[in-house]
Amino acid sequence: MSHPPDPRWHGLHVLADDDPRWKQGPVAQAQAACAGGAAVVQLRAKLATDRAALAWGEAIRAATRRAGALFTVNDRADLALACGADGVHLGQRDVPPGRIPEAWRRQLAIGRSTHTPEQVAAACAEGVDYVAFGPVFDTGSKPQAGDARGLFALAGAAARAAPRPLVAIGGIDSERVAAVRAAGAAGFAVISAVAGAASPETAVRDLVRAWRAAAA
Repeated sequence: MSHPPDPRWHGLHVLADDDPRWKQGPVAQAQAACAGGAAVVQLRAKLATDRAALAWGEAIRAATRRAGALFTVNDRADLALACGADGVHLGQRDVPPGRIPEAWRRQLAIGRSTHTPEQVAAACAEGVDYVAFGPVFDTGSKPQAGDARGLFALAGAAARAAPRPLVAIGGIDSERVAAVRAAGAAGFAVISAVAGAASPETAVRDLVRAWRAAAA
C-alpha cells in the first residue's frame, strides 16, 4: 500500500549522517537543516548502535516537528517507528517494502533508493511513496552506488516514477540544482553539501534558495 502523492516530500532532503569525518554529528546537522528550511531530514546512522541511533532519532524528531519538516530514518523501519518518524528510506539491500507489516506501513511513508530504470519500475510496483534515483553526478558519499547516471537518465526515472515524487541523489550542489529540477525531479537529497560545509545552516539556505529560484 502507498499513500496518496504528498508534496511535502518535494524539495531538499538533508541526510544527517554519522560518518566521523563530519565536524558535526547527526543531531547538529539536522538542527542546521531545520533552521535552513529543509523539507525533509533523514537520519543516516550507518555506524552507531541502535541505542545511539534511537536517541538521535528522538532529538531529530523534536527538531523537525518544531520546524514543520518531515523526518525519515534510513534502512530501519523499526527504528523509524520507535522514534516517531514520518517515514523510512530503504536501499536495495534493505528489507523489501512488501515485507514491512501493513500496520507499520499505515504509519510510515516509504522511500526507495534506485539506480536503474528497472529498479524504478520495481519500486513503483512495491507501492512506495517516493523514489530516489542516482547517483546523478559523481559522489564520494555513497561510492557503492556506482557510476553517475546523468541528467538524461534522471529525466527518464522521473517520468517512470510519476505520479510519485522522484528525489535526485548524488553529487548535487547549489550550482546543479536548476538542472536537476529541470529534469523533472521533485526533490533532491544531499549529504556532504551540508555535512561538509563550513556553515551547514548557510549551505542549507543556499540550496533551498537555489531550488526555489529554479522553479521561476
